[in-house]
Amino acid sequence: MATDQPNVLLICTDHWAAEHLGFAGNETILTPGLNEIASCGVRYTNAYSECPVCIPARRTLMTGQSARSHGDRVFNDQLIMPDVTTLAQAFRDAGYQADAVGKLHVHPQRDRIGFDSVLLDDEGRPQWGTLDDYDIYLGDQGLPGRQFDHGMSNNQYHWRPWHLDEQHHATTWAARNMARTIKRRDPTKPAFWYLGFRHPHPPLVPPQAYIDLYRNIELDEPYIGEWARDPDQLPYAISALQSRSNLYTKHQMLEAKRAFYALCTQIDHQIRYLIGTLRLEGLLDDTIIMFTSDHGDMLGNHDMAAKRIFYQSSANIPMILMPNKGNPRTDEGVVDNRLVGFADVMPTLLDLCGIDIPESCDGISMVGDQRNACIYGECGEDDHASRMIRDDRYKLIYYPVGHHFQLFDLNEDPREMLDISNEPAHAEELDRLKSLLISRLYGSDMEWFDGDKLVGKPDKPYRWAPHRSLNSQRGDGWPPSPKVDIPQIEWTQERQPEA
Repeated sequence: MATDQPNVLLICTDHWAAEHLGFAGNETILTPGLNEIASCGVRYTNAYSECPVCIPARRTLMTGQSARSHGDRVFNDQLIMPDVTTLAQAFRDAGYQADAVGKLHVHPQRDRIGFDSVLLDDEGRPQWGTLDDYDIYLGDQGLPGRQFDHGMSNNQYHWRPWHLDEQHHATTWAARNMARTIKRRDPTKPAFWYLGFRHPHPPLVPPQAYIDLYRNIELDEPYIGEWARDPDQLPYAISALQSRSNLYTKHQMLEAKRAFYALCTQIDHQIRYLIGTLRLEGLLDDTIIMFTSDHGDMLGNHDMAAKRIFYQSSANIPMILMPNKGNPRTDEGVVDNRLVGFADVMPTLLDLCGIDIPESCDGISMVGDQRNACIYGECGEDDHASRMIRDDRYKLIYYPVGHHFQLFDLNEDPREMLDISNEPAHAEELDRLKSLLISRLYGSDMEWFDGDKLVGKPDKPYRWAPHRSLNSQRGDGWPPSPKVDIPQIEWTQERQPEA
């Protein structure tokens, strides 16, 4: 029987910034599918990952909660999901069939977090004693344990072409299995489908065909703000990130961007393939599609790579909503500049489907009249920690080590080239946002206070040290390795000053 509620396809990538889209003004990257989807829906330009690192962001996506509510603003890879109604469970409680394909990044790995079924691609983390479904697929193809034969790290920016046939690439596998999931839906129920692409997150291993697409394209050079050029004046956390990023030459970083863009275009084409699948199944007009990412990637901007910080390339994420045909709640081809966060995804999708939003959600619907006055960001609790307040115009970033503030006017300076925190003309805005940020601090943040006064922590220089694990390098997967007590990611321990 037909249903009167729309289907929902939620697509989440990893490391894809808002600026990495053709319709967002990037003339280099090739995203024809997403360009067309945006032309049929709403693009939210001011969408932010409140904690721009994988696990905390995905906990927010799947619960509608802030990091303060769900308990992780660090990257706690052994933290179970909070005991609240998840996005998938909310849809199932409303009569939907809920299925997921790809990257979930939860613990334990086989926790379905409310989905009826999960076909898992968790980037090869056998140390937890689990083979995911992509591992199993490779084994079925006579390629057991071969996904990391390319030798590239999951957290570095060296790259090479994918070493197997394109049909065995994780992006292709995820899209193909989502298409099959759509085809085997229960026709008596509306469907909620979640697709988690693991890329363009490193390892940077695009198929050769997608590298070839960029062979004759002149790439956009990274941009570097005036404040980022003097290492002696940088906050400790940024010195650390620049030190890790400066392991690559400018040419190597630009070529890494070529590989990164190739991975993005591969995803874009697979999304086109899924749009075609929905169309041929007669479901496209009855399906809401949302495209987003857990966070972005600096990709050389301000002499940095990766995420965990609150500059635009790391924290400003794509957010595209294409409604089902004729939905009166949204328009087509609209650019919406309201402030939205990752916590707003769950309330928005439930709202559009007429499903009650759980009281546990901290986010609000993006299609309602309510607006976020600001977005608060928090990441880390050690010396690399940072906090952010973003309002309609200004962004304030705080680094506790050295008690360092940065202020940017995003209306006049969207690439954050000029830190205006020391300009007298902006003192009033600085004080206002400082007060707002201080009001959001809690827990271990209280160690940054002397009485009622925020003082941060003593400043110190960052001393780079080599990384024994090559930033979580994976290796031979067959036969499967034993369950071992190693962290998912082992961060570099800086060199201690000489006595």
